[in-house]
Amino acid sequence: MAVLIDYTNVEIRQADQIVLHDVNLHVENGEMIYLLGKVGSGKSSLMKTIYGALPITAGQAKVLDYDLTKIPRRKLPYLRRRLGIIFQDYKLLTDRTVADNLLFVLRATGWKDKRLMEAHVKEVLGQVGMDTKAYKKPYELSGGEQQRVVIARALLNYPEMILADEPTGNLDSETGQEIMDLLYSISQAGITILMSTHNRFWPELYPGKKWVFADGLIKEGV
Repeated sequence: MAVLIDYTNVEIRQADQIVLHDVNLHVENGEMIYLLGKVGSGKSSLMKTIYGALPITAGQAKVLDYDLTKIPRRKLPYLRRRLGIIFQDYKLLTDRTVADNLLFVLRATGWKDKRLMEAHVKEVLGQVGMDTKAYKKPYELSGGEQQRVVIARALLNYPEMILADEPTGNLDSETGQEIMDLLYSISQAGITILMSTHNRFWPELYPGKKWVFADGLIKEGV
């Protein structure tokens, strides 16, 4: 199987403070991985290193064959196009429709053919059950519907891996479970998902690996 993440003896700092040390991770395609731990334990910091928003300060780190200790800034967009990122606070453009939010991303990542772009937006919205809401603005949608749009956005460029930062954190339990159903089906289709969560029931309902963050270390849970 393809290796998507390979970290060896990695150290991660925020503002000169060591957040994580001795990080050794090996991720293959098609895995569902939960990042568990208290606020401030390093879950978001780890994710930021994966998409190049936070530098690796020591150790060896590869993501999708990019060496994160040497990658030039001009190549970061190419790495990020192969990732899907799901934010807890959605980060949707509130002055644009759902479809225009997704078209904006396609244009920004090099798509040119308007007809192909519109067809692809319709396709991914259909995948997340939002094809009838393409004309709506984000503020006209519920929290669960906005998160579905964010998942659609993450799927646009056929990612090899999705990073999901507390994707159910702002949702009620029923809506959260609907989002988990969707994310788990995506992982079952072969896309690796790394998901940070405070909900310890999700790994029981939707089996996957558990990485537990505590005292500056990441340990594989059972």
